Amino acid sequence: MQKIICKKLYDTEASEIVKKVTYGNFGDADGYEETLYVTSDGSYFLYENGGENSIHPKENIKRMSKKTAQEWLENN
Repeated sequence: MQKIICKKLYDTEASEIVKKVTYGNFGDADGYEETLYVTSDGSYFLYENGGENSIHPKENIKRMSKKTAQEWLENN
């Protein structure tokens, strides 16, 4: 997935996975996944996707500061 945020392209295929967390089972309408990525220039973003009843019912990318990414890692 690709998304432009504040004139910067965030691309899951061109970035490195730092950590992926899955909640629920594949096909579970309440299940979802969150994947933290880092770009080649050191920018962090979170890829979110899930079932129709989950907290992430649509694919999305959210940029994250290094501090926020570190906090996410500590909590997941």
